[in-house]
Amino acid sequence: MILCVRKHHISALAWLLLYAVLPLRADKKPQQPVKPMAGPRATVLRITNLYISPDAGAQRVDKVQIGREMVVAEKSGPWMRVYANTDIEEERSKDTPEFGSDETPPPISGWIEAKGIVEESTPDGDQVLMGAAANQEELASDPRGPANAASSARLLYRRLIEMFPNSPLAAEAAWRAADIQWQLEKADASTRPSAHEKDPYMREQMDEDNLKKVIKLYPRTRWAALAAFDLIDNKLCGDWQGSEQCPEKESEYYEKYADEYPDGPRTAQALYQAVYRMAVLVNMFQADNSDKKADEAHNHARELATRLKQHFADSDYAWRAEALVYKLDQGVPVYGIELQ
Repeated sequence: MILCVRKHHISALAWLLLYAVLPLRADKKPQQPVKPMAGPRATVLRITNLYISPDAGAQRVDKVQIGREMVVAEKSGPWMRVYANTDIEEERSKDTPEFGSDETPPPISGWIEAKGIVEESTPDGDQVLMGAAANQEELASDPRGPANAASSARLLYRRLIEMFPNSPLAAEAAWRAADIQWQLEKADASTRPSAHEKDPYMREQMDEDNLKKVIKLYPRTRWAALAAFDLIDNKLCGDWQGSEQCPEKESEYYEKYADEYPDGPRTAQALYQAVYRMAVLVNMFQADNSDKKADEAHNHARELATRLKQHFADSDYAWRAEALVYKLDQGVPVYGIELQ
């Protein structure tokens, strides 16, 4: 999720508006940034036409996509003139200048019907944006849903953070926006040839900045715990390739996570992942005739499964871990070719 939740955040759109009205200087010295004078921020809940004048029969300038940032310049009856960020992906890489570049066109100005618009002054606007974003997330999980539903959800969550920074929903929105971006990048990385590389550093890495911001801004909360769990993905092997080092290190990552967040919303899952990797190690060590190491891994898997059962007795992960340990006790392989 892109997190624009800095204490004194000034949007890139507002800066672009500022530079649009500043006169050119003959000496071409860089302008000193000052706080721009701009109207209230707003966003749209539906794909909305932008017109050259306040008339549905007027020439259409462009379309404003769901969740895109707008600044309201003026209102006229059921219409409002806005500066709208219509078609520029708002995610910026670390190497992109903060105030844009020659390749970044300015926002487009035009008139828009004031339907399905959420402004900073909208009563319960944060709740409206949260609900609209959640609806887009639901559509994203539906194979028949719009192709860009996940991105729309992420943008709506970002707007909530920016427009209503003091909302009790801001932390949840920050986490959801960061997680959506993470999952989109993760899905993209999985399609690349490097996805099967054993060493994590050889794979396409997801950008960690937004998840780390969640941890920094909301430490020791459920949102920090959720963000920290996602971050483990960048440490995992793409393909174990029969290497015992992979499941061994990965088990450590998950166990360390469970220690740091003992009551977190992903702790049961983390413990199960650690149990599974210990079970895999049992089979790997047995295949290498390393009986002592196999026994140690077996015992540790049993300890982790017991811990999981004690703290999360009603969780599917506790039952799944118990099933894994039972198979180990019975000599039934859980990984690789059967050994019997």
